[in-house]
Amino acid sequence: MLNKLFAKLEGYYEEMVSIRRYMHQHPELSFQEYETAKYIQAFYEKLNIEVTGNVGGNGVVARIYGKKPGKTVALRADFDALPIQDEKNVPYKSLVPGVMHACGHDGHTATLLVLAKALNELKDELEGNYVFIHQHAEEYAPGGAKSMIEDGCLEGVDVIFGTHLWAGEPTGKIQYRTGPIMAAADRFEIEIQGKGGHGAQPHKTKDAIVTASQLVLNLQQIVSRKVNPVESAVVTVASFTAQNAFNVIADKAKLIGTVRTFNEDIRQFIEDEMDRIIHGTCYMSDCGYEYNYVRGYPAVVNHANETEFLIGCAEKVPEVMTIEETEPQMGGEDFAYYLQEVPGTFFYTGAKPVSDDAGYPHHHPKFDIDENAMLIAAKTLGTAAVNIHGNK
Repeated sequence: MLNKLFAKLEGYYEEMVSIRRYMHQHPELSFQEYETAKYIQAFYEKLNIEVTGNVGGNGVVARIYGKKPGKTVALRADFDALPIQDEKNVPYKSLVPGVMHACGHDGHTATLLVLAKALNELKDELEGNYVFIHQHAEEYAPGGAKSMIEDGCLEGVDVIFGTHLWAGEPTGKIQYRTGPIMAAADRFEIEIQGKGGHGAQPHKTKDAIVTASQLVLNLQQIVSRKVNPVESAVVTVASFTAQNAFNVIADKAKLIGTVRTFNEDIRQFIEDEMDRIIHGTCYMSDCGYEYNYVRGYPAVVNHANETEFLIGCAEKVPEVMTIEETEPQMGGEDFAYYLQEVPGTFFYTGAKPVSDDAGYPHHHPKFDIDENAMLIAAKTLGTAAVNIHGNK
C-alpha cells in the first residue's frame, strides 16, 4: 500500500507545487480567506470527494471512506496568510500588496490536497475513514480550530496528525516531541493614563512615558525573579506608543506584548502578577491604567503513543534522512485544541531552501520553503494515516 501511495504522490508532485505557488500568489488574511476556502472546496468537488464548507467560519472539511473497517484518522492543514509585504524575487511572489504566506500555510494546504487526491484513488484498498481538516485563521487568536471543533470537524475522529513545514531545518529532517512542543500564546495591552503638559514644566504633569518605561523594566522581573528557572516563560513588550510634539509631556502611553508559557499554573501566575505590578507602578506615579490580558492558544501537548507511532512512520519515508527530538518552541499553534479533544501528535518537517544558506525565518518578508519538503510531509502524514489501523 505504501509503495502505491508514494508512487502516486511522486506523480502528483508537480501539481502540488503548482497549487502551492498559486496560493502563494493569492494569499488572504486570517478570517478573510473566502476565495481560498472556495478553491479548496472546488478541488474536492471536482474529485467527487465529500466536502463541507463554512465549517466554523471559513473552514473546509473533506471525508474519504475506505472499503474496510478501521479507525477514523484526521489530518489538518491551515491556509491563512500574514499582513507582510512579500519581498522575494520569485515568479510566484504574492500579488496582494501587504499580504503574503510567510509561514508555509500554502505548502501545508497543497500537501494535504494532493495527499487526499492520492488516498481517494486508493480508497477501495483503504481501512477506516479519513478526515481532511483545512483550517482558517491559525495566525490570529481566537483562531479557527476551536470554532471548527465546535462545528463538528472532529466528529467520529479517533486520532489526528499535523505537521508544520519548518524553514529553519534542512529538508529531509523530521522533528518530534512527546509532551509540550509549542507554547501557550497570550497577548496583552496596557494603556497608561497620566496628565500631559509642557515639556518645560514636568512638575505639573504625570508623565505617562516615564511610568510606562518603568513598567517595561518592572515586567521583566516576573520571569527573571518570580518564575522558577526550571520552567519556561516569556514576557515580551513588543510595542511602546506615545506620540507627541518635542516639547509636550505625554498624557498617554500604550504597551502591547505577548506572554508564552507551557505550564498552566505559570500562565495564571504571570497574568495575575502583571496586574499587581501594573497597579503598583501606576500607583507610585499617580497614573491611571487599563489592562487587558487576552488568552490565546493553549500549549500544544503531543500524546506519547501517537508520537512514538509517528517516529516509526517517518522511518518508512525514503527521503527522511534525520529523525530527532526537538526542544519545545515558544511559538503558538491552535493545533493545541485538537489535541485536547483526541489523541494525536504535531511534528515539524524540515523545509530550508537549498538556494539560501542562511534562510529566512518564519514571518519574514523573504520567507520561502524548499518545495521538496511538501512531498516528505505528504508521505509522512500518509504513512501515519494508512498505518494507524494496525496501531493498537
